[in-house]
Amino acid sequence: MKISGLQKLTLLDFPGHTACTVFTSSCNFRCPFCHNASLVENRVDTEISEDEFFSFLAKRRGILDGVAITGGEPTLQPDLADFIKKITDRGFRVKLDSNGYRPETLRDLLSSGNVSYVAMDIKSSKEHYAAAAGIKNLDISKIERSVDIIKNSGVEYEFRTTAVKGIHTPSDFLAIGSWLGDVPRYFIQKFTDSGDVLSEGYGAFSDEEMTSLLAMARIKIKSAALRGVD
Repeated sequence: MKISGLQKLTLLDFPGHTACTVFTSSCNFRCPFCHNASLVENRVDTEISEDEFFSFLAKRRGILDGVAITGGEPTLQPDLADFIKKITDRGFRVKLDSNGYRPETLRDLLSSGNVSYVAMDIKSSKEHYAAAAGIKNLDISKIERSVDIIKNSGVEYEFRTTAVKGIHTPSDFLAIGSWLGDVPRYFIQKFTDSGDVLSEGYGAFSDEEMTSLLAMARIKIKSAALRGVD
């Protein structure tokens, strides 16, 4: 397993759990607003061995109870399933982030019983998905399959969209709501420029505008909420 980064403590990435976050490199999307460009383009020199990671995890027993795995896109890692099992065999829960573009891999991971929570990014409405993902010939059916797999997996889940000026309009959030239906958790996240963005020229909606986007989503998704808004 190629580990390209490690956040040793997070109280936010894995809801309800004290966790660390493992970052994987490479991605099959090129979202222009991506805030982890160096990971997406595999430009990170750091590599943490599994031995080093599991040594760290052993020292955090009783302090951490979970591991969040994010990217990049974790499902591109060929030994992800084995890595997750090694974590759960040590008594830790796993939360997986994914863009959902490898539905069969996602299905196998969720059916293994080793993933406790899954978070899938919904990049935009179906109509504007390709532009938001930075993929000209995007196959939206893969995204649709992953949404259905997650909703029927029995695994606790959330869907989320990072709202970006220049990418999204209010109508996108109404369309997303109509597509997902009244799911138990859907979050609209405020865009922040990390300094490692894939493309320049994108900005954040104001808090007032974010509230308006939320109102559009809540027409269909009653549980919809905001993240990153004071």
